[in-house]
Amino acid sequence: MTVKEKLARGTPSIGSWLQIGNTATAEIMARSGFDWLCIDLEHSAMDLAEAESLIRVIDLCGVAPLVRLSVNDPVQIKRVMDSGAHGVIVPMVNSAAEAQAAVDGIYYPPRGRRGVGLYRAQGYGVTFEAYKAWLAASCLCIVQVEHIDAVNDLEAILAVDGVDGFIIGPYDLSASLGRPGDFENPEFTAALARIETVGQASGKVRGIHVVEPDHAALRARLAQGYTFVAYSIDTRMLDVACRAGLAAARA
Repeated sequence: MTVKEKLARGTPSIGSWLQIGNTATAEIMARSGFDWLCIDLEHSAMDLAEAESLIRVIDLCGVAPLVRLSVNDPVQIKRVMDSGAHGVIVPMVNSAAEAQAAVDGIYYPPRGRRGVGLYRAQGYGVTFEAYKAWLAASCLCIVQVEHIDAVNDLEAILAVDGVDGFIIGPYDLSASLGRPGDFENPEFTAALARIETVGQASGKVRGIHVVEPDHAALRARLAQGYTFVAYSIDTRMLDVACRAGLAAARA
């Protein structure tokens, strides 16, 4: 069952985030049981060649490789999709027009505007027809709601055909309110409440990133009805594990 099929049934899907461009790290996390792993091109030093290597490793482990783009750019979308990404997470989508641009970058005409090439995703030309069918049925387009402008236009954004759902970017959302990292600010909590209301009404996939490796926070978000949940980041997991181990040893 693909991640898209799982989400369509309302079953929660838990993934994680990769900022370290190392294939061993990606393989370890892919074999740990995540449904999907997102390669972060926005907030890392990875280039497209490194992203392709991670896509290949994750895919061959039977896990869905997603890519968080550095920008909502049709050329970057085309290149990561041709490399074998199972979908994209698109940053800073603040309007329906920007959401439509992301969808256009994923799909071939007549549905979209993606240029046609024969690379890894298409079996280097051998499986192009099968890839077209897979793309229509299984590819994920997740937009990031991480600015107050997106919150205000959320109904229109989620109404775009081809947008499968959203994931909240809490840090940038708080920053757009002038209070970066202040998740207790009333404006921020009001924005989250609006996202929750509109998201439920849309019927689209509701996602959120639990940045710290906090089991209780993960369970809380699942209990709130979020079904597309990113659990922490490779860098935070490594940092937290190292610090906890040293603290215990020194106590």
